[in-house]
Amino acid sequence: MDKMKNLFTTGQAAEICNISQQTIIRCFDSGKLDGFRVPGSRFRRIPRESLLRFMKENGIPLDHLASERADKIKILIVDDDPEIVELMVDVLNRDGRFEVRTASSGYDAGLVTQQFLPDVMILDYMLPDVNGNVVCQTIKRNPHFANIRIIIVSGVVNQEEIAGLLEAGAADFMKKPFDIARLVERVVEVASAETVSMA
Repeated sequence: MDKMKNLFTTGQAAEICNISQQTIIRCFDSGKLDGFRVPGSRFRRIPRESLLRFMKENGIPLDHLASERADKIKILIVDDDPEIVELMVDVLNRDGRFEVRTASSGYDAGLVTQQFLPDVMILDYMLPDVNGNVVCQTIKRNPHFANIRIIIVSGVVNQEEIAGLLEAGAADFMKKPFDIARLVERVVEVASAETVSMA
């Protein structure tokens, strides 16, 4: 399962090269970085060989590309606060160990979970359409999602509710505002705990 990733978005290429996404887009548009546009959209895609050539030509260290494998920890962030989501996505993407998706409601979370099958879900307790408890129980009842670890985040939950969430299947609870570095640590810890216990 140690598959190499063969196509990159401009954001992923920027991360690997440690330069801004704007620079990657400029190089792509001027022909310095080969790639193609996804038919019918403005999205650009860069093949691995093109990125490798570009990095060599520009003296960019290749270590990030070498570690860019398809075995990252998959994280689904479920929160309706765009600022918090943006902060988490930014930090997790820059870390390099994670593949991140987002959802802003319980309904969206259900759809994305089916398609993406995350390793860890960071779940806001108070969603616009449903509370975290229900999402937690729904996921834990589905045998296909048995290995998804759930970290609940919220600013307004009392001790009794936290106990109920952990009983409903959550792996952990973090109170908002949380220390983002600590959240990243917990994501890695709960993901590792799960992979260790999977037979």
